[in-house]
Formats: sequence, structure tokens, C-alpha cells
Amino acid sequence: MQFHHHGYVSGDPRVRPAAGVGINRPTELPDEVDVLIVGTGPAGMLAAAQLSQFPGITTRIVERRAGRLPIGQADGIQARSVETFQAFGFAERIIAEAYRITEMAFWKPDPADHSRIIRGARAVDDAMGISEFPHLIVNQARVLDYFAEFMANSPTRMAPDYGFEFRSLEVTGEGEYPVTVTLLHTAGPREGQEKVVRAKYVIGADGARSKVRDAIGCTLAGDAANHAWGVMDVLAVTDFPDIRTKCAIQSGSGGSILHIPREGGYLFRMYVDLGEVDPNDKGAVRNTSIEEIIRKANEILHPYTLDVRDVAWHSVYEVGHRLTDRFDDVLPDQRGTRTPRVFITGDACHTHSAKAGQGMNVSMQDGFNLAWKLGHVLEGRSPESLLTTYSDERQVIAKNLIDFDKEWSTMMAKKPEEFESPSELEDFYVSTAEFPAGFMTQYTPSMLTGSAEHQELAAGFPVGKRFKSAPVVRVCDTNPMQLGHHATADGRWRIYVFADAAAPATGQQGVPSAVADFAEWIAKAPDSPLAATPSGADLDAWFDVKVIYQQPHTDVDINAVPAVFKPQVGPFQLTDYEKVYATDPKADIFELRGLDRGGVIVVVRPDQYVANVLPLAATAELGAFFAPLLATGRAAAV
Repeated sequence: MQFHHHGYVSGDPRVRPAAGVGINRPTELPDEVDVLIVGTGPAGMLAAAQLSQFPGITTRIVERRAGRLPIGQADGIQARSVETFQAFGFAERIIAEAYRITEMAFWKPDPADHSRIIRGARAVDDAMGISEFPHLIVNQARVLDYFAEFMANSPTRMAPDYGFEFRSLEVTGEGEYPVTVTLLHTAGPREGQEKVVRAKYVIGADGARSKVRDAIGCTLAGDAANHAWGVMDVLAVTDFPDIRTKCAIQSGSGGSILHIPREGGYLFRMYVDLGEVDPNDKGAVRNTSIEEIIRKANEILHPYTLDVRDVAWHSVYEVGHRLTDRFDDVLPDQRGTRTPRVFITGDACHTHSAKAGQGMNVSMQDGFNLAWKLGHVLEGRSPESLLTTYSDERQVIAKNLIDFDKEWSTMMAKKPEEFESPSELEDFYVSTAEFPAGFMTQYTPSMLTGSAEHQELAAGFPVGKRFKSAPVVRVCDTNPMQLGHHATADGRWRIYVFADAAAPATGQQGVPSAVADFAEWIAKAPDSPLAATPSGADLDAWFDVKVIYQQPHTDVDINAVPAVFKPQVGPFQLTDYEKVYATDPKADIFELRGLDRGGVIVVVRPDQYVANVLPLAATAELGAFFAPLLATGRAAAV
């Protein structure tokens, strides 16, 4: 964490000075806003948190409830999400309070007595070392709390506007605020009264029954599996030995349980198989009592018993898989004629079972993908055409998720005798681990993502996939660290310069150095992306350029490092030394990520996905890549 560069900070450095719209921010919901977000679920709150970093943008997030969510339905936090939390500054704290999944146990009918269950196998949760971050279980409400804290500490001092229900919207296409939204006060002295807000853009993050989705003519298409599950968060006494271990339990009676321990050491969740549902049931199964769910759980757990002492929450749901045809308000025949004004995210776009732990995780990536793009367009950094990439990118990801979840939920509902192999369920869990962890997302070539033409130069950073961190040593203070952990959710592009073999050293003038040539170009060339940085802003205000040398830190002379990697920042123009890295002798990033030692540029989007890989000498290609993304930004002000 960096601070003091704007003057001495004696308090909590996470609380940044108010700026822009955060100065004297009105408590009342304004009549006009830049971005109106409907719904304070994970997608909406992450989008709001990201937009809170843009001081000149008025963003408000409304919620029909009168206050914060006390308990949420979602609880699984995949490693990709924890990576994202790192960028928002709360990964370490949420890890400390969460339950950590390290193994999964698989229970099956005892071959000698099918009325009993026995532990058949165990599987390590991340046997392949996909991420340095863990797989967690923590209540959705706490995730929202952390995003709310981040927003409140931001320059915009953002906070949810509770007590507003979305009623309708109209995209007029007229004026500076072309979307008219009608809301209803649901709490407080104005309860029952309408409120009209005009917005430049609207994000519908209002769940599976989204009214924003309905307002723009999108429908969820798909099917139901006609299979019901009861889910309960409970405090109980039991002799089941794996009560604090994640388990898939299949009984001889034909029922199954997905068991998930919860944070705090005592609470746990069970998804209890209620069996097939008659297509003519008309939702009657949803009236199944908590007593019946507990009875069914005990039947499946035999010979073990479950004495439930307290129920924190319970519900019944039928597995359904549905997807919208688009994630914005632009109809197919309008593509290319106008840019979107209204977007939908999360459950408003895609619904599926809860058992793969994907809903909250994928929803948050929807919000991350969209929010920085809105920030860049509204600040004038990028053209409006950037916004068309949201639906194009995220709809494909949602389709992949639904295909995966259909397979997983079908397997969880199978009877033991229906499996081709006794180990089929655990084999599937292990072999597909990278997908639910959130690391199979790969964006295809577009204005935001380059081709794989130079992929062999950085095999470990696949273009279109998330930037996979690796160990390095920061030269200035000799601290070992993860390179990706220094990238915060501040809306900036990252340009990682993996240097050629020449180490910077005083007195080496005349020694050929590709990284020195690159530094000269990116600092001074008119086609450099840094040339778009507004006059008066810090050199790294829009682009965070870092260099990683092949040598140990002891062989890097910090004074000989090109100045562009040590920018002068803040009102005192202090030197930022924290962009210069060297290899960690115990884990050479060049070897770990297959980096060409002739020098490589790795470009990373603000949402942490690799946008391009280029040779160090390909400055013209780098300039050409950014040119359409900065077409309207060169005269803009931060």
C-alpha cells in the first residue's frame, strides 16, 4: 500500500481523501446521475466499488431493502474471486474470517450394507496449484460489507441508497441523460412515493426476477431439471465425522447431500436431495418444511445422526438453467448503429444451480468487466464502442458456466448405481477444478484482446485469460512479493515489461538494451499510450508501467533504471520506486511463466485479464493496439 505522496497521512491509509463528486456528496438520491445501479448483490456492489474510484463520475446504487443484507444465499468464494478481492484490498481480511476448503470427501453406500454410508475417497481441492489464493466459504453478506467499506473509503464516498424499488425505465435517446428511471420509495417518510432519476447508463443487478431485464425486453431462456433440493444453514450436534469437511454424500436410499462447512467453526450448509419433481407440481415442492429437509438429511446420513439445534436460513429450489440472449439493451438489428445504455449483470442474465459455487463468483466478474469500461467511457478515455464488448464477452462465459453446471448438477443427482465407475464423481471434481475456480475464462480477440500471434513469448500468460501472478523481488526494498498483488482495482491498464538480458547499471552507457529503447519510446513517442495521459496528471494516472529484470535484485542498479519506471507522482513529485522488480532466485518468473529472455511486453486489462503479448521491440504494435481504445481520450481530463 502506497500513501504519503500527497502529504503525511496519520490515520487509516485505506480512507482516501474525498475528491470530485465525493466532496459534499449529497445524501439524497440526485435527479441526474452518470450511472444508476439497481441492486446491491455481488455484481452490483463490485461494479459500484470499481466506479467509486472515478472521482468525476456520479454513480448511485439503489436497493429495495431498507438496509444491508443480513444473510445471503451464496457462500462459495472461488480462488479467482479472492484474486479480485486482493485488487480491492480486502483479501487478507476475508480469508481470516472465512472457512477454507482444502479437501473434499466423497461418501458412498457401504458395499456390505447399502443402508449405511462410508467414506470412499478424498480429493485435494487444488491439487494442481492453480492459484496462490484459497477456496473459501463465507456469507455473501460479508462480501457485500467489504465492498461497501471500500466504496465508503473511496474518493467518491459512495454508499448504497436503500429503500428504492425499480419500477420502470425508458431509453429516450435524448439529451445528456437519455435513460429515465422510475423508482418507488419502499421505506422512510416517503414510502409509496415515486422518484424519477435520469441517467446516462443503467446497470440492472437485480437478480433472477430482474425488472430491468424485463424493461429492456430480455428474457431468460432455458429449462428446468425437475429436481428439487432443500438447502439449510444450521447449527447442529452430530456424530458424522466429516462435519467440518466439504463432502459429497450419496446414500443407498437414492438421496444425496452436498455438505459445506461455513465460517466460524460451527455453522454448516447442507444441500439435501428432495428427488424428482412432477412437471405438474406447480411449485408445491417449494413448500417443503424444514422438518422434512432435516428428516431427509438424517435418512441420507445413516448410520450417523443430525440433531439440529438452530436454523439460520433455509430454502427449497428446483435446478434451472437459463440464459438471456443479450446482456444489454441493443437489439440484434441495432448492433453497429448505437451503443448500449442499459446493461444487466449476474442472476439477471444467467441462472443455474448453487452447488458448483458459481453464481456469486461469475456475477462479480460481470460487474468487474463492465464497470471499468463505463468509467473509461464516461471519463473520455475510451470511445463508447468499448461498451459493446461487455455483452459479447460475458454472454459466452455464462453459456460455458451453464453447460458445466448442467453436468455437475446432473452428476450430483445421480444414484450410486448409475455411475459407470465408483470414482466417477471425484474424478470429475478433480479434472474440472480449473473451471469452477474461475480460471478457464478466456476472452477472444476483439478491440480489447489481441491475437495469440506472439503467445510463445509468454506461454504462462495466455492472451484473454486472467493474469496469473508469480513471485518476484521488489528492488527498492528487497521485499519478495507476488507481482499481480500490486495491481489494485483503480481502473488502470497494466503494462508489464519483462526485460532483456542487459541489467541496468551505472556507467554502462552504450551497452545495447531493448528495455532502454522501449522506455525511451513509451515515455516520449507520440503513438505511445502514455501520450494520452492528460496534462497535469501523474505519468502513471492511466497506465501502470512496471519492469521486471532477469537478474537478482542485488544486480540491479536502481539509479540506472529508466525514469519511466520510476515516475514522479503527487503534488511533491516524489519518486515511485515500487515499479521495478527482479527475479526471485527461488522461483524465477521467467521460467515459471515461459517468458522469452529477449524481452516481452504483457498488457493487462483493468479487470486483470491479459490483453496482449508482444516482443519488447514491437512498440508500433503496442501503439496500434491502444490507438482505438484511446480515440477520444487524448484531450480528456481526469
